[in-house]
Amino acid sequence: MRVVHAGALALLAAAFGAVAVRGVAEPGVALAFTALIALGECVRITLPGDREQAPIGAAGALAYALLGPLRGLPTAHGALQVVAVTGTGLLLALLPAAVRAALPGPHGARGHRRPPWGDRARWDGAARRLLGAAFAAVVFQPLYNSGVVDRYSADGPAYGAFLTAVAALAALCDATLAALLRRARTGLRFPAALEDELRSLFGIGSAIVATGMLVSLAAGEVGLWALPLFCAPLLLAQVSFRRAAAVRATTGQTIASLAKATEVAGYTPPGHARRVADTACALGRELGLGTRELALLEYAALMHDVGQLSLVEPVPGGATALLPDEEQQRIARLGSEVIRRTGVPRQVAEQVARLADPWPGPGGVGRPVPLAARIIRVANAHDDLLTAARGRGVGEAVGRLEVMEVLRLGRGRVYDARVVDALVRVRG
Repeated sequence: MRVVHAGALALLAAAFGAVAVRGVAEPGVALAFTALIALGECVRITLPGDREQAPIGAAGALAYALLGPLRGLPTAHGALQVVAVTGTGLLLALLPAAVRAALPGPHGARGHRRPPWGDRARWDGAARRLLGAAFAAVVFQPLYNSGVVDRYSADGPAYGAFLTAVAALAALCDATLAALLRRARTGLRFPAALEDELRSLFGIGSAIVATGMLVSLAAGEVGLWALPLFCAPLLLAQVSFRRAAAVRATTGQTIASLAKATEVAGYTPPGHARRVADTACALGRELGLGTRELALLEYAALMHDVGQLSLVEPVPGGATALLPDEEQQRIARLGSEVIRRTGVPRQVAEQVARLADPWPGPGGVGRPVPLAARIIRVANAHDDLLTAARGRGVGEAVGRLEVMEVLRLGRGRVYDARVVDALVRVRG
């Protein structure tokens, strides 16, 4: 993370220095793209996994990096000016929030002071977008300014193919940087983080790349009117993503309410569902699950005990892990039937239905149990056994050792060996 930030700052300082010495080429054009990038940074969206994206700002930066002729006339701003303009737009959008965060003020809702430079995730995204725009500019601008592009790919399809190739490489660079930053910030394994970022290229990412290319091409004919004209569809797409995020938030609230129902009714100890979900997500990250898989895993872990609401008598201590396998499977099936009627993703109900299925082992017979179900079973047993140990008055350290010993004894027979090993690494 520090390397990415330091690289972005060094590149920005070099760009500012070069522009100060040489002056600004086409200042009106530079000002227009600066304003577009700054405005785009002010209307960010949040993608799954709490990832922030600024589609209009990113598309504007890419369009300026790929800008060749403007109204039929050649431009000569070069790669360093692209970096300077992109950096200026980013700073104009981010510095006001950083100044507010640095001013003396009340503590946050939980008593923590605000970060001195504002939201760190926004600075991560800004550094990533600056380096992505710089990459595209370094590939395109020298070839354009030297005349190589005009010589070998004139105004026909070859020019569009060349722009597409540069934009695709820039998108891959951005995805790699985003995965590295998420790995540093959240601990998610790099392959899983990269897979998430590459998947997003087929969503809002493809819209950003297409808009950036379209603006750069259209500017050659209509000039700066291409900026508002062709960014409008991307703004509409951004509104759709916001609505989808609101639907996901409503789903999360529904699941959280159902998870609380077992605690309110006295079937499970307070906080049990949340603890199981936190442990399951930690195991999922350790085992390399992506953002979507982690979200479904969290939902299923929160709702794994909903089936207990169908019982006449509560399970002592709510500890389903201490019940016979047949009873655990019956409760899991009951919970799955309840979940199917709530409107949450069907995978959640399937994971809950299978979480008590016997683990056949690597060479065993029977249907393979989904990884999410295996993870939840281990996480639930960990919390149930630890709660039971506390109820017997066993000390915390001794209780944790007892629980890990029980899980190790069931390793490869009752519980998936990989998941138990991951629990040892995560919880020690």
